[in-house]
Amino acid sequence: MANVLWSIIWLIVLVVVGFWVALFCAGWYVFVYPLTVCVPQLSGISDILLAGVQFTHYCAKSMMDGRSLF
Repeated sequence: MANVLWSIIWLIVLVVVGFWVALFCAGWYVFVYPLTVCVPQLSGISDILLAGVQFTHYCAKSMMDGRSLF
């Protein structure tokens, strides 16, 4: 029963937070990533933005596994 509860919580996180974070990061990632060729110092920022884009995958995987938040 605990796994079902965690799956529901992850679904809520995915819908309420995950999609918004991914959309925000995707827009900036498309802008910043090509600039890393000219300005290599931006690669750290592009890595963070990529992790934000992949946050929906993390939420969905955690939801399917029934993983706890901590």
